Amino acid sequence: MFDILIIGGGVSGVSCALVLGSAHKKSFAQDKKIGLIAHQKTSSLQEALFNNAYGIPAGKLGSELLTESIEQLKTLYPHVVQIEDEKVMKVAGEFPNFTVVTNKNTYQTKNIVVGIGSANTFNIEGLNQYIEPHKKAIVEKNRIQLKNFDHKVAEGIYVIGTLAGHRSQLAIAAGSGAAVATDILTLWNDGISSQAHDSIRK
Repeated sequence: MFDILIIGGGVSGVSCALVLGSAHKKSFAQDKKIGLIAHQKTSSLQEALFNNAYGIPAGKLGSELLTESIEQLKTLYPHVVQIEDEKVMKVAGEFPNFTVVTNKNTYQTKNIVVGIGSANTFNIEGLNQYIEPHKKAIVEKNRIQLKNFDHKVAEGIYVIGTLAGHRSQLAIAAGSGAAVATDILTLWNDGISSQAHDSIRK
């Protein structure tokens, strides 16, 4: 049983996993089981080039960021379970007992974070009822989002990145994933506002 299972290995998903992973020394997070289904084949980063993203060297390729971020997560926070080469087909159940079915396996989790992009090819049984037209994308692009209030779709289900209704910008997607991670940390900390920082003083 995962405490949180993140669906999607792009900017928002890995950002969420990094923040959650970094909180492992906090008493309320140290026993939590975190998983990332790191499906990246359809990520918009595959063809991206970055010159205007804060903290990222000019000329950085999105394809490089995809592999580097996954490696960073694996190196710094190996307790975060990375599930590779699997695609989510179905979500069933309700909080705090969801079943996530991929093309290869079945997983149990208390909470779900969905961050797999806003293409209209989205098709996860059990989540399709939340689909609506993307409110900030150009109509001709036929993008979608999941209905949500401040990233929350339903009890135990969160959405991040462009699928949450944000514009397609790396900094926005990363911030969206980090924001939901802090919401989850706050949930684990009995509602006390929480975040995870490193410091050169420690």
